Amino acid sequence: MIETPKTICVLDDDVSVLTSIQHLLDSDGLSARTFEHAADFLAYAARHTVALAVLDVWLPEASGLAVQQQLREVSPGTRVIVMTGQERPGIRDAALAGGALAFLVKPFDDEAFIALIRRGLDPGALHTMAP
Repeated sequence: MIETPKTICVLDDDVSVLTSIQHLLDSDGLSARTFEHAADFLAYAARHTVALAVLDVWLPEASGLAVQQQLREVSPGTRVIVMTGQERPGIRDAALAGGALAFLVKPFDDEAFIALIRRGLDPGALHTMAP
């Protein structure tokens, strides 16, 4: 596996969301890679060390929750934050039960998001964090 210190990967099919999150993370001095397609993200995660992944639930080709499960297989050490623009019953519970550190509903507060990212990158952080 290629070591990439503290890399954050963001998976969302909405390019404007990816661009916004990329700028936000860059502005805070964090290294981020963005992906529009689950297969591209999972292929990257299988070959690189990914410290933290931010996954959208609703993707055209796969559920973000299915991606979360596949990620556990290819990169078990990667921490996950799940986000969605459409919260439906059971989704939050499924994401957290699947090992997500946090669950966010878009749009979310930039400062709260950065704080979650920073806690997710902290190896001593609690397993599940409140958003």
